[in-house]
Amino acid sequence: MNEIVAKVLKGDARSIARLITLAENNDPDVMSAMKDIHPHTGNAYVIGITGVMGSGKSTLIYELTREYRQQGLKVGIIAIDPTSPFSGGALLGDRVRMMELATDDGVFIRSMGTRGMLGGLTSAVYDVVEILDASGKDIVMVETVGIGQAEVDVIKIADTTLVVLVPGLGDSIQTIKAGVMEIADIFVVNKADRSGVEQTIAEIESYIDIANTDRDRKTPVLSTIAKESKGISELIYEIDKHREYLKKTKRFDAQRRKRYEAELVEIIRKRLMDFIFDEPKFTGKVESLIDQMSKKEVDPYTAADEILGKILK
Repeated sequence: MNEIVAKVLKGDARSIARLITLAENNDPDVMSAMKDIHPHTGNAYVIGITGVMGSGKSTLIYELTREYRQQGLKVGIIAIDPTSPFSGGALLGDRVRMMELATDDGVFIRSMGTRGMLGGLTSAVYDVVEILDASGKDIVMVETVGIGQAEVDVIKIADTTLVVLVPGLGDSIQTIKAGVMEIADIFVVNKADRSGVEQTIAEIESYIDIANTDRDRKTPVLSTIAKESKGISELIYEIDKHREYLKKTKRFDAQRRKRYEAELVEIIRKRLMDFIFDEPKFTGKVESLIDQMSKKEVDPYTAADEILGKILK
């Protein structure tokens, strides 16, 4: 494992891929590897990209990556996809859409399945971001599944969050505004060559005027046509402006702290679940309590208290 970590720190793509696979599979050796990885993290800037399905998030990421590579920056891409119920793997395989980037040594692309996690991410994403960070990537982009309203977990890991929408949503903006709309650092109206783009931008700006009354920064709204590389430079300019804003207002460190808090909670959650359901002394008890719940002899809260009580003793 020490050899893999050493190669990851040198940016070796095969070692990065292998360590990510071990993290996804919750391999016992990952713990020691991540302990060695962590001191080398904190340099990459993380951009979260979320929004409705079909909004062109992958194409937007492709164009952003091309622009960043022209600036000489190294890029890591994590594309979170729905999970196959049979294999547990990613269904969509965003790497297929980005094959031109796959031959660039300065770009690493990984598709990952959600594996049942809600919020548009996968539980291993924190480890993967740290692995790509430690491997020397300057920018790490995390693309969420694209399920819409409930997809807000990306703000726990991203420094800047882009919410991507498309013209013609109409009243659906009102539908999703209570969820994903609230997390945007930058709104991106992609496919701006479609009719109705002005109305969509106006609706978003109207929402911002209402929602941003107590903020010292107004959320920008940009239009792009990613398939034609239009608006990409302007978007990167706004991302850079947001980065400067975070550092100027001392919110950058606060956001990173929130990321570490979310990562810690996720690690504890995973280890507790593994402990409860894999530890022999608890497995039988859990099965017994489930039987009692089925017979209405005990309620779920009492059953949970009994399990947690045994752990906390």
